[in-house]
Amino acid sequence: MTVARTICLGFLAVILVGTILLMMPLSTSNGMWNNPIVALFTSTSAVCVTGLSVVEPGIFFSFWGQLFITLLAQIGGLGYMTTTTFLILLIGRRFDLRQKVAIQQALDRPGISGSTQIIRSIIATTMVFEITGILLLLPAFVPDYGWNKGLWLAIFHSINAWNNAGFSLFKDNLIGYQSSGLVVFTITGLIIFGGIGYQVILDIYLWMRDRFLKKPNAIVFSLDFKVATSTTLLLLILGTIAFFCIEVRNPKTLGDLSFTNQLLSAWFQSVTPRTAGFHTIDIGQMTDAGLFITIAMMFIGASPGGTGGGIKTTTLRVLTSCTKAILQGKEEVLLYDRKIAISLILKAIGVVFGSLATVIGGTILISITDPKLEFIQILFEVVSAFGTVGLSTGITGGVSTTAKIILILTMYIGRVGVLLLMSAILGDPRPSRIHYPEENLLVG
Repeated sequence: MTVARTICLGFLAVILVGTILLMMPLSTSNGMWNNPIVALFTSTSAVCVTGLSVVEPGIFFSFWGQLFITLLAQIGGLGYMTTTTFLILLIGRRFDLRQKVAIQQALDRPGISGSTQIIRSIIATTMVFEITGILLLLPAFVPDYGWNKGLWLAIFHSINAWNNAGFSLFKDNLIGYQSSGLVVFTITGLIIFGGIGYQVILDIYLWMRDRFLKKPNAIVFSLDFKVATSTTLLLLILGTIAFFCIEVRNPKTLGDLSFTNQLLSAWFQSVTPRTAGFHTIDIGQMTDAGLFITIAMMFIGASPGGTGGGIKTTTLRVLTSCTKAILQGKEEVLLYDRKIAISLILKAIGVVFGSLATVIGGTILISITDPKLEFIQILFEVVSAFGTVGLSTGITGGVSTTAKIILILTMYIGRVGVLLLMSAILGDPRPSRIHYPEENLLVG
């Protein structure tokens, strides 16, 4: 039982428990036993913080069903090892070296030292942001739905936004609040900070603390921080401009809105493909160009160490830096005056290749099982599932049972990660003393 297998089986165990809970009559609004496929799909979507749903969560599920979805999304966002470790700390037990290594692999950290502190800081950060989101959403929901329902709506959407899950209790998702700056900026803020990574948030906190206390030795930002923040900011700006320019003449999305609401919706649509699933416009009415840009952004996803999916912003920057080095005739890959190790470049290539293989395979299989669907809709759905995004053109509930199972597997692969899953299947690599001769090969 390797660490990779522990993590993968842990997610499967949580999905199984969630499926059982969502099948029970108390989870459905009609008090009947739930369809196993619907329960399995919803549980997987929640644990994998995707947000895709074959039913309307706010109508189909009772309060208890919605609560189970929220808890599953919270566990999925934190990660199986983080949640397990927190429970161990909560009951006062110490964890051994094996658990420290598991945390290091799950969070993609460089070392195993300070595991207890990082888990506590992750939980504290999660609580602070989610409570802040609840307080900010209350003025928007309480006047419309009263205190009881308004409070629950604020809790549900704040937790789902922070964990980049994307489940909504509204029938039209957040289209009804597309003109509310409070809702738009609160949800997008939670999505961005939830997906940018806990280490980046910690670095920001330490920098602000040092500035406030006027310490002479200010914190030096890590390469992870520089790459994650700069890439995220660039993608958000370019995404907002692209969606505005493409959809501004589409009367079914941005065309009939005021200029202010057009900017708000373009900004929201630029943020949400970073692996959330909320939307303030009808995704199914977007142009093909808008859908394809969304697919590209969903495939890139969020940053390592956060609650989002995709190939991650750091992977994108490593590969673009590799391309830049080749075009300039250099033999070293540099990022912010730092040399990137060959092992990281190989890992980035492996992530992209495995991700493309998963998306292509899922798209081909669903094209076979559901030939009546348009190609762009199938590709959009598969990339959304793999990137744990949750956006849909509206075909999720109507696909065949086989297609639903394919999407379930795609969501699971996207959440645990292609390399971690392959490591769990193949086992840990064995060291070899054999070195083979090098030979040139024509490439390109």
